Amino acid sequence: MMFFFSFPTLVIVLVVWVPIVLPFTIILSDSGSPSALVDAPQTGFSMNKNGARTNPQEQAAVFEIMKATGNGWATDIPDVCRGRWHGIECMPDKDEVFHVVSLSFGALSDDTAFPTCDQKHSFISPAITKLPHLRTLFFYRCFSYNPQPIPTFLGQLGPTLQTLVLRENGHVGPIPTELGNLTSLRVLDLHKNKLNGSIPASFRRLTHLRSMDLSVNRLTGQIPDLNNPVLSILDLNQNLFTGSIPPSIGNCPSLLKMDLSRNHLSGPIPEQIGNLRNLVLIDFSYNQLLGPIPNALGKLGALQALILKGNPMESTLVVGNWFERLKDLMILVLSDMSLYGPIPESLGLLPSLRVIHLDRNKFNGSIPASFQELKGLSELRLNDNQLTGRVPFIRETIWKMGQKMRLYNNTGLCYDPQNGLDDDIDSLVISGISYCETSRSTSIPTTQHLSDNSGHKSIFEWRSSAQICGSSIGLQVLVSLLMYLI
Repeated sequence: MMFFFSFPTLVIVLVVWVPIVLPFTIILSDSGSPSALVDAPQTGFSMNKNGARTNPQEQAAVFEIMKATGNGWATDIPDVCRGRWHGIECMPDKDEVFHVVSLSFGALSDDTAFPTCDQKHSFISPAITKLPHLRTLFFYRCFSYNPQPIPTFLGQLGPTLQTLVLRENGHVGPIPTELGNLTSLRVLDLHKNKLNGSIPASFRRLTHLRSMDLSVNRLTGQIPDLNNPVLSILDLNQNLFTGSIPPSIGNCPSLLKMDLSRNHLSGPIPEQIGNLRNLVLIDFSYNQLLGPIPNALGKLGALQALILKGNPMESTLVVGNWFERLKDLMILVLSDMSLYGPIPESLGLLPSLRVIHLDRNKFNGSIPASFQELKGLSELRLNDNQLTGRVPFIRETIWKMGQKMRLYNNTGLCYDPQNGLDDDIDSLVISGISYCETSRSTSIPTTQHLSDNSGHKSIFEWRSSAQICGSSIGLQVLVSLLMYLI
């Protein structure tokens, strides 16, 4: 029988690449519970003839834990499992004795009223080890002004603990080796603390782990070999990891999200990544990974977001055409990678593409005509390349993207006035496109690029024609100057 006083036990909110990808929620099932507890759901607190109540030793432990977080008011509650405060969950055993299975602290939002912590004085009480049925332990922003290491005694919760969240608490020091004793652990979230040192070798014992978030810390060393068939979320972004991406990553076929961005990783992307057929998001941005981009990425048919920006791969997209099979791909971010050669025509045949960033590379040739078929495209960055030729988009496409279409610093790109923008100077200024020259006998639009002292660029657009009088020229220049100053 299940007795819930707060939201479901194993709910994780994972924020992936912002601002492009929205936050998403993964709900993990809470199976494999200790046999001593009755797992069938119940609607209220049932009373037997003797009067069901919380295990007294566990109640005393909860009082100690609450006092350690600055919540001494809990000691006035006669029965903590019947007190019905958010942040505690209890379950009965066969004798109708209730046991604490979940404790949560910290204000996630206005709608989630877990007990808050006294951030200047709070600490994690050793009394937690006196809760033998505890499955979930959650602390959020509880020790920000009282930095402390993660307690080693948490390793004593190994037989039952399934979820450990110590998020944004300001924890310092290394990750305790003792956490490797939590062999029932499914969720480990240590996001945004000040942890240092390497990932403990003892973590290889966490074979039931489904989500591991160690992001935004100061962890160093190499990413250890991974061999976990049930791991779905691996987030190590914004640390100081070095070395290469281990080929053993291919032994984690359940991975949905893999974020290794903003580290110091080097070497190539291993071909074994092609084994991860369930991957939805890859973010390896801002490392020192080298090319070529592996053709194995073309095997990831479920992939929706591929972010590799800021790696000096010095590769081409033409060889292998690895992306042709990525029919679900929505986000492609390959900026600042020293990529060269033409942009493949087949890239415009991916029906789900919404965002394309290929800016600040060395692409040459023209924008593929197939890009006209990307009806859902909402953001396109091709600026700072060596592209030439006519822009294939019609007026409506340019209007729709507005400032999210960036084509500037491609000296050979131009727009055909016959496509419907012959009078729309504002759209040309925003997009960084000039008109294509037609002939000397017709009015030829001219584009002049100017820079201010800060290096920010603007575009003044006017027509040079015998039919334009001096007052019209003055008006055009004045409008452009006002846009520049704004």
